[in-house]
Amino acid sequence: MNIFRLLGDLSHLLAIIILLVKIWKTRSCAGISGKSQILFAVVYTSRYLDLINAFISPYNTIMKIVFLAASYGTIYLMYMKFKATYDVNHDTFRIEFLIAPAAVLALIVNHAFEPLEILWTFSIYLESVAILPQLFLVSKTGEAESITSHYLFMLGSYRALYIFNWIYRYYAENHYDLIAIVAGIVQTVLYCDFFYLYITKVLKGKKLQLPA
Repeated sequence: MNIFRLLGDLSHLLAIIILLVKIWKTRSCAGISGKSQILFAVVYTSRYLDLINAFISPYNTIMKIVFLAASYGTIYLMYMKFKATYDVNHDTFRIEFLIAPAAVLALIVNHAFEPLEILWTFSIYLESVAILPQLFLVSKTGEAESITSHYLFMLGSYRALYIFNWIYRYYAENHYDLIAIVAGIVQTVLYCDFFYLYITKVLKGKKLQLPA
């Protein structure tokens, strides 16, 4: 494993920890999109079904289990334990408009027309846009708490670092996956405006507010 993938995985893990700690400590889901969390749960479930028939390494298995458990744990906290604090009135993004195109595209453009391969491809396409409900929620409310901004920044950093991982693997291992690369670039582009606001405002101690 190269340093870029390791840092990307750690950024991803840190993003999840930040989110869970935020919800648990404040006893509130305010500012968090449950729709995005559902999409991430769908992404991890469809991608990590190979847990039942393939073993790569202890690290790989542990990380997959952690991401699955954390995603469903977050959904439980949002829709069950702290349901009263969930901002359902602003979290109105129609996620079926993301799931359906990702599913159709996975059936058309994939590496092999096999169930697990199609599900993996579907997860890659869906993950590239899974953050849209969260960004939509932030745009509707006009601002985001600092801790929510940190969560989004670490999640965006995870995808950006994976781009460097793919570049490294291409030159060091002569390996590349065009589907993952294109989807990752799309996802990173979605974070660009947020990255700018995070660096210019949040890191200076200001609350992240979107321009009108």
